[in-house]
Amino acid sequence: MRFAPPPRCLAYIFAASLALAPVALGAPSAAAQSESPASAGAMSEYRRALAEYLQARARYDAAAEAYWTLIAEKRRLRVRKRANGDPVTLDDYVLTQPPVYSGPPKPRNPLRPEEAPAPAVYVPVVADFLAAAQREFKLAPRLPQSESEFKRAYAGTARAAGLTSAQILRIYSFEAGGNGDYDVQAGLEYNKRARAITTALGYNQLLATNTVEIIAESGNQFVRSLSARAAAMADDARSTLDGKIAIVRRMVGFAKSVPDAWNEHEALAKTGKGLGIHAMNLDLDVGPLLQTQKLLDSVVFARRRGVGTTLSAAELEMMNLTGDGNGLDMITMPPAWRDKVPTANFFQRSGYADNPVAQRNNVVGKLIAATDARMDEEVKKPGARELAAALK
Repeated sequence: MRFAPPPRCLAYIFAASLALAPVALGAPSAAAQSESPASAGAMSEYRRALAEYLQARARYDAAAEAYWTLIAEKRRLRVRKRANGDPVTLDDYVLTQPPVYSGPPKPRNPLRPEEAPAPAVYVPVVADFLAAAQREFKLAPRLPQSESEFKRAYAGTARAAGLTSAQILRIYSFEAGGNGDYDVQAGLEYNKRARAITTALGYNQLLATNTVEIIAESGNQFVRSLSARAAAMADDARSTLDGKIAIVRRMVGFAKSVPDAWNEHEALAKTGKGLGIHAMNLDLDVGPLLQTQKLLDSVVFARRRGVGTTLSAAELEMMNLTGDGNGLDMITMPPAWRDKVPTANFFQRSGYADNPVAQRNNVVGKLIAATDARMDEEVKKPGARELAAALK
């Protein structure tokens, strides 16, 4: 299947690039008119190279736009078919890989200094989450006295929810690198003085948006669980937990103040209150509930859509990685298709560009196999062995 634009489209793009050339290349200035022969020659070469680059880039952009538009159209078609009970066929997937730009690089204007790269966008870290919880909710999460204490709490919560030991252990190993602490954050797994790349936090790497969404959807369930625990406590301990329960109720109210949609929760997650809610992943009472619920939601989603078998850890990770709907699409396709269907079918364009693992393992079968192999390695590390002991 080809995604190159038709000749008329290319002609239009080329004509447009020529029409814009005075702007893109820079109209002759007084300085340019007095250029030395050497600089004039350099500018002539630059203009030639820039025109070549613009044409190549225009061809690639048109092909990429056509490809990702078709990806989205086929995904909508599969959703409609499943909703209507119609069978999905191999032709309902895009079976070619995304186009890759292979043209010349953008040349540098010899008369202009190189532009400094844009500063990296700051990503909030654990200290910010804790400060927001204190500022917005007057809450200091109850942090564990040791890593093993949190692992025991998480293991007990996850097993009680019905997750298997293999799911719990292998997904922790994959998401937290086999040795991550309860406060491990994406980008800081090996060096806490490095730069965080996302707000993904904890054993199952919940984004701040995940946390807000789970609080909106399951927060009242958490309140009931915590209230039952408080009822069995002595007065002082119960009073402390009751105070936290009241705060969780406020968090639920905030999280439910918008429609139950990812984009709406993402906006809330960027606020001070959203960051404060994210800090609950660090709390010994609430954190294990949040980390468990992320996986449990995927298990329940699969069960409701007719998956009667226990998901392997790698299959569950596909749902964790690409979202429940896309993940279920991957793991329920016939095995014979898995080596034919590109992973691009299950991502948005920007998400695919940011996921080198999905690009390297560019068909479903390879991605699942690579995930399993990674789990096999990471599960041998000390943190994973500690969690395995807590699960016994």
